[in-house]
Amino acid sequence: MKADPVILIADDDEDDCFLIREAAEEARLACSLRFVSDGEELIDYLEGRARDTNPGKHRLPDLMLIDLHMPRKGGQEAIREIQADPLLRVIPKVVLSTSQATEDVQKLYEMGVNSYIVKPATFASLVSLLQTLTSYWFNTVRLPAGLVRS
Repeated sequence: MKADPVILIADDDEDDCFLIREAAEEARLACSLRFVSDGEELIDYLEGRARDTNPGKHRLPDLMLIDLHMPRKGGQEAIREIQADPLLRVIPKVVLSTSQATEDVQKLYEMGVNSYIVKPATFASLVSLLQTLTSYWFNTVRLPAGLVRS
C-alpha cells in the first residue's frame, strides 16, 4: 500500500498554518501535512533532525511549500541550502508568499524553485489552490520515487 504524500510547509505565521490545515481538511486532501516555523527547522526536518522524525530511515516530503519571510533563516537562504544537496534539490519547492515583488519572483526561479505563488486572499481561494497543487504534483506529474534519507 502506497503511503499518502507528505507536504512540508515552512511558515512562521500561525494563522496561515491554521488556515492551511483547515483548507486541506475542507479540500479533503489525501496527504499528510508537516509544519515547520522557519528555515532552520526546515533544514533540520529535511536532514532528519526534527523532533517528529524517526532515527534511521527518514522519508522526505513529496512537496514543500515555503514562505520567504521567516525568523532565524528565511526562505531564500533555506532554498539555497536545499539546492546545494543533490538528494533534496529534486523535491518540488513551491514558494507561497505575500510578496508580489518581481525581483523576488525572478530570483527564486533562478534559484530553482518550481513555482512561485502569492498567498490567496480568501479561504475559498486557498482551498482551491491546495486542490490544484495536490492534483498537479501528485496526480499529473511524475515525481522521484520514495525519497528516503538514510
